[in-house]
Amino acid sequence: MSTITTEQMRFWSPEVRELEPYVPGEQPKIQNLLKLNTNENPYPPSPKVVQAVQAVLANSADVLRLYPDPDALALKQAIAKQQQVDVSHVFVGNGSDEVLAHIFKAFFVQELPVLYPDITYSFYPVYSQFFGVKTKVLPLNDDFEIVVDDYKQANGGIIITNPNAPTSIALGLSAIEKVLQANPNSVVVIDEAYVDFGAESAVNLVEKYDNLVVCQTTSKSRSLAGLRVGFAIAQPHLIAALEAVKNSFNSYPIDRFAIAAAVASFEDQEYFEAQNEKVIASREKLVAQLVELGFKVLPSSANFIFASLADKDAAELAAELRERGIIVRYFNKPRINQFLRITIGTDEQNQRLVNTLKNDILL
Repeated sequence: MSTITTEQMRFWSPEVRELEPYVPGEQPKIQNLLKLNTNENPYPPSPKVVQAVQAVLANSADVLRLYPDPDALALKQAIAKQQQVDVSHVFVGNGSDEVLAHIFKAFFVQELPVLYPDITYSFYPVYSQFFGVKTKVLPLNDDFEIVVDDYKQANGGIIITNPNAPTSIALGLSAIEKVLQANPNSVVVIDEAYVDFGAESAVNLVEKYDNLVVCQTTSKSRSLAGLRVGFAIAQPHLIAALEAVKNSFNSYPIDRFAIAAAVASFEDQEYFEAQNEKVIASREKLVAQLVELGFKVLPSSANFIFASLADKDAAELAAELRERGIIVRYFNKPRINQFLRITIGTDEQNQRLVNTLKNDILL
């Protein structure tokens, strides 16, 4: 993309000129590439997903000229059944990032600041700037853990990724309950993009707490990153606020293919659980191998790990891996600039990473 001059930016809204957009993980097109940088699932979605999309295509002459269901009711019903909640507790959007955007607009534009950790999903500061949300960043402790007691202060909302990203460390439900109990007049959002890989979901707390919103995605554990389907679960009064924002922005966010595919995925619980178990087993094996090579690996409940090597600069290590066709995620940010975030691949892919480190780089 060519450089935009100040003169050309005169057409931009003043707020847009100041924005620092989110930078997604690289999606390069390199032959024989091992891509372990964007936390995509190494396994395909359920075969029933493909069948559902093919069924839409078979009727394309009849259905594609028409708008999809603006409420995506079939999808909400499938999510409600799988999550064991009433359909009135479900909100869906075009990926969890869009759902999070609606959450920021619906709940966090307040006089008091929103609280979130200093090391967390990097879309939060972007949305805060975009919507003019005041923020207060709270540091993780020296072990990169969330300090629950820090969230017992005046605020206009709280958002916590659990398991956290990019650290991969999860909070238990008792800790989440402490945050909820300490903030009865603020909306507490638990962003569970990676919860299916070993953490306990806060969905079980939704009926108990009228200030809780749980956000999830189909991109990770359901292998549907290419279709963009996210959802939130909360009590109906909070869902109503999200629907109001959605219908003021994009009243048809989920297309027919995405609705059909996601419904099929939620209906195939056996496949879903089996693939997650494979990722978890591969993660534990990879952690053991990296520790044997001298890495420090934080406790992971996600489909990625956060690892550092004491005598090797992380940026240099990422560059050397890239030269050998393996891409991992490096964050040039304070406190974590000596860590690499490594997505869990198949056992074969993980072994390629280990062999490359052992035989080519860490000689």
